[in-house]
Amino acid sequence: MKPAQRAELFRRLAAIDPEPRTELEYATPFQLLVAVILSAQATDKGVNLATRALFRDAPTPEKIAALGAERLADYIKTIGLYKTKAKNVLATARLLLERHGGAVPRDRAALEALPGVGRKTANVVLNVVFGEPTMAVDTHIFRLANRTGLAPGKDVAEVEKKLLKVVPTEFMLHAHHWLILHGRYVCKARKPECWRCVVRDVCGYKDKYDVQP
Repeated sequence: MKPAQRAELFRRLAAIDPEPRTELEYATPFQLLVAVILSAQATDKGVNLATRALFRDAPTPEKIAALGAERLADYIKTIGLYKTKAKNVLATARLLLERHGGAVPRDRAALEALPGVGRKTANVVLNVVFGEPTMAVDTHIFRLANRTGLAPGKDVAEVEKKLLKVVPTEFMLHAHHWLILHGRYVCKARKPECWRCVVRDVCGYKDKYDVQP
C-alpha cells in the first residue's frame, strides 16, 4: 500500500468514527488495566459481563487484593483461563500498591513488569490512559495489516514496528482502535465484508467479497 493510500484509509475510518473508544468497560486506569489483562483470548463482551460485578464490588487495587485468588476467580470464571488470570490480577494489584502507591504507572518497563501484562496490554494502557501514540497489535490488526497490505509482517512485533513507521502522524493516536474495530466488524477473519467496506478501493486484498452472501 502506497503512502497516499494509507492516508486515505485512515481519513475514511476517521470520518466514520472520529473518536473511537475501546469496547472494554472501565471507570479508572486500574480497571482498564484489569480488563485488558482479562481480555487475552477472550472477547470484550465476555470480559464486560464479568467485570461489571467485579468492579462494582472491588473497584480499586486495595479491594481486589483483599478478595484473594478464590473469590476473585469466582467473579471471572466465565472467562477463559480464569484461574491464571485471577492470580495475575491479584498479583498486579498487590504490586501496584507496593511499588506505585496503587496508581497505574506511565512507564512501559514498569507496566510490563506486572503479572499478566505484555507489550500489547502495556500499549493499550499507554494509549488509552496516557494518550501516547502506541500500536497495540491484536489478531484483528495483524490480519488486517497483512490482508490489506497496510503493514505486512510475519509476526505481531514486525507489524507493530511497520505500523508505527507508516501510519501518518495525525492518525496515530486513534489508529489502533480504528483498525481493531474495522477488523472486528468489517474485515472479518473468514469472510471480510468487502461489499460494505469504506476502504475497499485502497485495499490490496485480491480476493474481495464483492457481493453480500
